Amino acid sequence: MSASFEALEPGDELEPVTIDLSSDFVREHAIAMDMNADRFTNDERAKQEGLPGQITPGNMSLGLLSRTLLAWLPGSRLQRIGTTFRGLARAGVPAKVQAMITEKDDDTRQVECDVWMENEGGDRLVVGTATLHFPSA
Repeated sequence: MSASFEALEPGDELEPVTIDLSSDFVREHAIAMDMNADRFTNDERAKQEGLPGQITPGNMSLGLLSRTLLAWLPGSRLQRIGTTFRGLARAGVPAKVQAMITEKDDDTRQVECDVWMENEGGDRLVVGTATLHFPSA
């Protein structure tokens, strides 16, 4: 679902978007970002580091949140996004990205959103807020 600025209201929610965090997808991102640490590229070696397995880099989670917001709100520009990482986004485990409009300013044509990524169990792994601006029509 995408929405225009005029149609948005506080409380509007993004339909959850499921993202397949396949091991290959995570590994390719990590390598492209020159983050070749085993925790991001190799499940067994990540376990040797004391992790539950291969994990998703934080900047990848941030990018997925941003991409999903911009797809939901086409024409908007992401002004700011801030996140807190509360848990590990595991490679090979699907994650859901969700968002909700918390404020709308008609004068500045901006919306504030809560945004989060959660695992299949509903644990919020990444939480944050974002400000999006809509240029004048």
